[in-house]
Amino acid sequence: MTEYAHPEVLVDTNWVVDHLHDPNVRLVESNEDILLYNTGHIPGAIKIDWVADLNDPVTRDYITRERFEQLLGAKGIGNDTTVVFYGDKNNWWATYALWVFKLFGHKDTRILNGGRAKWIAEGRELTKDVPAYTPVKYSALERDDTKIRVFQRQVLEHIKQSDAALVDVRSPQEYSGERLHMPEYPQEGALRGGHIPKAENIPWAQAVREDSTFKSRAELEQLYGGKGITPDKDVVAYCRIGERSSHTWFVLTYLLGYPKVRNYDGSWTEWGNMVGAPIEKTYQPS
Repeated sequence: MTEYAHPEVLVDTNWVVDHLHDPNVRLVESNEDILLYNTGHIPGAIKIDWVADLNDPVTRDYITRERFEQLLGAKGIGNDTTVVFYGDKNNWWATYALWVFKLFGHKDTRILNGGRAKWIAEGRELTKDVPAYTPVKYSALERDDTKIRVFQRQVLEHIKQSDAALVDVRSPQEYSGERLHMPEYPQEGALRGGHIPKAENIPWAQAVREDSTFKSRAELEQLYGGKGITPDKDVVAYCRIGERSSHTWFVLTYLLGYPKVRNYDGSWTEWGNMVGAPIEKTYQPS
């Protein structure tokens, strides 16, 4: 893993085993399937629910600084705690949770390379015991939505810039306009199909191997650079609701070291429903 731009953001299963009882490390499981944690998780891991814990229940936005402080404090996570995220589906919701933590400035955040799939494939221990940690005081920064997050109005300006790059990380069927959601999911979330003008389609899961670990730096550079997504550009990634694109944001930011990458979490559920938003569509029904 030393080949990556920031190899310190990835840990392997052996590292986790060695730190299972480290009071300065907190394992956080975040899954698409919010019931999966209860079927068995890494000993000592806590659950972060991407809906109930990280999203505001009324406003289409993330929780406030005060609620973030309460959440982490109640989980026994301090400002200096090393937080290691992992989950199902190639860690896509794990990277999403990490991205939200970064909005509030948490310093030491990492990903278990391979996630749940690799831990289970190696026959490592799972437990149904839910740990209880002594609450601590956590002090978060005011949420910063400027460096790693982008909004619809900014994307409208972004596509006009010569150095702008957009990565549509959805499936080819969503990108073409054939589908409104991933294959084998309900067709929901937008009135129109297609993609944002200038966007290149690089499905998020192409960044990982069959065992859910990340591909090598050389493979990733070829994957993104081959589509013109290069480190000299201002890059915006998007999907349907921002979770798959957080995975690509993580890859470009930490594994390849791109200096300016932002996640458009409004993504296609916003863009595909927005009056007057320009779209491109390549799918033509027969």
